[in-house]
Amino acid sequence: MPQDNLKGVKPDTRRLEQGELDGISLEKARALYKSGDIEKIEAGTVKGLMEIHRRLFQGLYDFAGQIRNKNISKGGFRFASALYLEAALEKIERMPEDSFEEIVAKYVEMNIAHPFMEGNGRAMRIWLDLMLVRRLKVRVDWQNVDRSLYLQAMERSPVNDLELRSLLEPSLTKDTDNMDIVFKGLEQSYYYEGYGKNGDSHVL
Repeated sequence: MPQDNLKGVKPDTRRLEQGELDGISLEKARALYKSGDIEKIEAGTVKGLMEIHRRLFQGLYDFAGQIRNKNISKGGFRFASALYLEAALEKIERMPEDSFEEIVAKYVEMNIAHPFMEGNGRAMRIWLDLMLVRRLKVRVDWQNVDRSLYLQAMERSPVNDLELRSLLEPSLTKDTDNMDIVFKGLEQSYYYEGYGKNGDSHVL
């Protein structure tokens, strides 16, 4: 199940078709790398994640780059309560990032927190890669990570992240500056949420 598909979340007042919205957001993601602005974003911090989210969704969602103040759930799973979200994010930010295992654990905890009303998965995969590049000099070659297996691993990761680590580790690459890998990875990231491949979007 796509990480960003949350009940009751709607695009901003322009009422863009979802496929159009996702296409614009994907172009914004590409621009973040093309411009070199990705290098200015903090790795592993809440501030850095908020900036990524803002850059991806500014002008598309009224809440771009803003931590949610409402409770959200998906498929029967309730994400971190808005009442305790600030404290949870502070704790996650302090988690170590010195190994692949630690970085994945931090990523999983941030996914459980789901700090935004929409767009969590797309923003957090960039955030994950930023930590991997800065700390370990590797990134995930997402085009090699199967959509169904990834979504299943993410769904089970709150209980145990071994499945997710085992899925991602073979796709780590040291070719961190290869823009072809980056851009195809962004396309794959949006495909996880239902956009692309078949030309349509299924994210609501």
